[in-house]
Amino acid sequence: MTPNFHGIIDSTLREGEQTPGVRFSQEHRCAIIRQLCQVGVEEMELGVASAKNCHLPELFAFARKMANGQQRLGLWCRCHSEDIEFAATCRPDVLSLSIPASDLHISQRLQKDRGWVLATLRQAVAQARELGVPFISLGLEDATRAEPEFLCQLARTAVDCGVQRLRLADTVGIGSPATMTAMVKMILQTSGLPCGVHTHNDFGMATANAIAAIEAGASWIDATVLGLGERAGNCRLEETVAFLCLQKGMECYQISFLPALCRTVSKATGFAIACNHPVVGESIFTCETGLHLHGLTVNPDTYEPYSPDKVGASRTLHFGHKSGKRALCNHLAALGHPIDDNKAEALTRQLRNLPDLPAQGLSDPELLRLATL
Repeated sequence: MTPNFHGIIDSTLREGEQTPGVRFSQEHRCAIIRQLCQVGVEEMELGVASAKNCHLPELFAFARKMANGQQRLGLWCRCHSEDIEFAATCRPDVLSLSIPASDLHISQRLQKDRGWVLATLRQAVAQARELGVPFISLGLEDATRAEPEFLCQLARTAVDCGVQRLRLADTVGIGSPATMTAMVKMILQTSGLPCGVHTHNDFGMATANAIAAIEAGASWIDATVLGLGERAGNCRLEETVAFLCLQKGMECYQISFLPALCRTVSKATGFAIACNHPVVGESIFTCETGLHLHGLTVNPDTYEPYSPDKVGASRTLHFGHKSGKRALCNHLAALGHPIDDNKAEALTRQLRNLPDLPAQGLSDPELLRLATL
């Protein structure tokens, strides 16, 4: 992992609230902010800068109290003069201006040209600086479909204007780890600015693309709790935090708070957490297959990437139709009832032929009772 990595920008309250059907109450927003602070994310994007979002000044006041200087507070903002003016009144630590980089968006959506984009960029950054915004990040929308030379031109213009961070958006989730790596390296070489990425999950690669970006030298990655966001959503905060902590040794995050945070967002949105959802699914440490059961009874590291207690979970072993004799021997020995291979073979056959065996297999007392017959 690159030593220059700075952190995660949580965008649950901005990008996450763009999920169709999702509308957080102020109570929900405050609960999410409180728990994000417990997890230890470095930056929180609290919403979209617009006078229509009249809840933002109050939310910023609450977030400042919760963050206590430990987390930076940000706003996403179009390069519109009135939005920048409103953003400045909220006094964000970071203002993330956004402008399209692909010709598709520039010509088709906005009916503009590249010259307009460059001029608008300069004007917006100048206005934000004049209004005293302390840190300006520039988001390049649809960067993965932008012409590379124009993307570099935007990066160089950002440097000239005084932008302090670039943010590359894979707006429709078409990037792969290899393409994200190449794009990040290109922009870093061109600009020398800290670089972040905003990845979408249209092909199921948002988290992988974000991690690849870090390994390529990106300093910041966007994420949302449960991967909320447009269409298939975004990089999942819980996956990213757990991976960085458990596989890359970044002990700045408190992953034991992730399940509660995900439950809060699930309740607020009505989106259920799948039982096999990475990191926080209730069944991810449940095992039933003979080969895996055997390994887990010998040494849990054989089939678990990390200990369940790291995320407040526990291991559940199901002994039933799929069980093998080695796992049965080991488990019964752990319960204080060792058996030999012949008995294990017979017990395995009994288990696999039991009528009406519960889906969760036999409980330990039931298994002991069967073993003593």
